[in-house]
Amino acid sequence: MLEQITVLGGLDKKGSPERIRSLDIKAGEVLAVIGPTGSGKTQLISDIEQYGEEETLTGRRIVIKNQQDTGKDKDLPRYLVAQVSQNMNFLIDMTIEEFLLMHARVRAIPDPRETINNVLETTNQLSGEPVHLSTNLTQLSGGQSRALMVADVALVSNAPIVLIDEIENAGINRLQALEILTGQGKIVLVVSHDPTLILMAEKRVVMKEGGMESVLQTTPEEQKMLEGLLRSEKQINLLRDYLREGRLLWQEFWCTVR
Repeated sequence: MLEQITVLGGLDKKGSPERIRSLDIKAGEVLAVIGPTGSGKTQLISDIEQYGEEETLTGRRIVIKNQQDTGKDKDLPRYLVAQVSQNMNFLIDMTIEEFLLMHARVRAIPDPRETINNVLETTNQLSGEPVHLSTNLTQLSGGQSRALMVADVALVSNAPIVLIDEIENAGINRLQALEILTGQGKIVLVVSHDPTLILMAEKRVVMKEGGMESVLQTTPEEQKMLEGLLRSEKQINLLRDYLREGRLLWQEFWCTVR
């Protein structure tokens, strides 16, 4: 089982050494990757996805620590990384059922039929319009595609590292998606501008000009702020659902939230 990955710092966009020279991320941790647009957030998770060995643009090195590390690649899981991006659309011409069966066989899932049904249920919890096993992948909307991939990564993929890139723009229930993807001892990195998602992580790395600038722990005070944000999110989600269903807010929504 993967115990930890360490990001050894390289160079920022100016060619200067990153301020954070070593970043440890342990199994079960959720790390938010934050910073302005163009600050290098996506490059950081790309370096991790590629298991960088100082050959990427940043020159970072990714060190993977296995619980039974002997220095041999065979001791590591075959599939280390699964990624959920804000831009995911299927081009392959097959049904959801065919796709999931194929992936389940690759991952050697012992009971693929039960797993596939669970993936479908989770997909429909995250997306708006429900999909079916007979639905062709090319017919899925962007939000439905990403909902399916979140469920697939959580329930079919056994990758110990999950990379999530700006899921707030994915058109799905992002908070529920993050809850589904976290846990089970996985390392989870979340690239986000969303305060609620950021505060759901135990710590966050701040990116600046292509480099890792600082690492901050989520404080108890911020946890209390998160509780208020989650209450607001619940009301916003209810409001959105009412609007989608064509219901009259004055007659129904305000009576519900008061």
